[in-house]
Amino acid sequence: MVIPAGHALQASIHAACVAGRPESANPRGPQAAAEEFCVARADTRVRAGPARRERASPRAPGLAGKVECGVSDSGKRIMAGHSKWANIQHRKGRQDAKRGKVFTRVIKEITVAAKMGGGDPRDNPRLRLAMDKAREANMPKDTVENAIKRGIGQLDGASYEEIRYEGYGIGGAAVIVDCLTDNRVRTVAEVRHAFTKYGGNLGTDGSVAFMFMHCGQLLYAPGTAEDKLMDAAIEAGAQDVITNDDGSIEVLTAPNDFVGVKEALEKAGFKGELAEVTMKPLNETPLAGDDAARMQKLLDAIESLDDVQDVYTSALLDE
Repeated sequence: MVIPAGHALQASIHAACVAGRPESANPRGPQAAAEEFCVARADTRVRAGPARRERASPRAPGLAGKVECGVSDSGKRIMAGHSKWANIQHRKGRQDAKRGKVFTRVIKEITVAAKMGGGDPRDNPRLRLAMDKAREANMPKDTVENAIKRGIGQLDGASYEEIRYEGYGIGGAAVIVDCLTDNRVRTVAEVRHAFTKYGGNLGTDGSVAFMFMHCGQLLYAPGTAEDKLMDAAIEAGAQDVITNDDGSIEVLTAPNDFVGVKEALEKAGFKGELAEVTMKPLNETPLAGDDAARMQKLLDAIESLDDVQDVYTSALLDE
């Protein structure tokens, strides 16, 4: 079988994962597992030009913790019993309540972005995104400029390195923790302590990353003109347009295309309630009641750590 180019990377990751897990390996080998994975995804995908509406994917070999999904006649993904919009709004509310930490994290991100790609946002998409976050947080202009100067070496300051930790939360929900730190030993100790104290487990590199897709994500409120947004997204070069059962709409892009798509959609009159480059779970793990409360405590504990920049999870918490 020839594996479709659009799934080659994901299939290879899945095959490697299966190969490392004897209890779930396909008896015909990792290549066979990859082929089955691609067939399963291809059977349920509906394309609409460069962007596409996705149907719910069937259970892929070796992946656990799926949310029950259905498909409407129009080919929209529908998520049973959970509100994507409510989850996003809840997350934004908790982040807004931690506004003081937002400044610290954005300053770090600006500094590292400038160090990695230079101090001109026109030539540095990562820096441009960090500066957008600074504007949304009402960060003073001189604070932003000083962070850039520290990144390019014009001002003295701490030197940060990027570290990613992976693990599991309540109910086997996958968790990715991205950090910027000047002390790796301190950071890993704090992250491990948070996982252990609140019922999670810190895993090894690559233990859950294959369950996520690195992409740009824009989320629009229920009631947004779907057809017009779809046309604008296709024109802008988006990869996917997904309508959730609560009426909210997600536009997904390649990470490097995110800024261009975002700006094009804003010019067309569509400003997302959430706009970020993220790690989007390929499948979500629904949690309710006590499990949801315990998972929220774990996420809060991790997010409260000074070195933590972003936390991604497959958990879908029932409000």
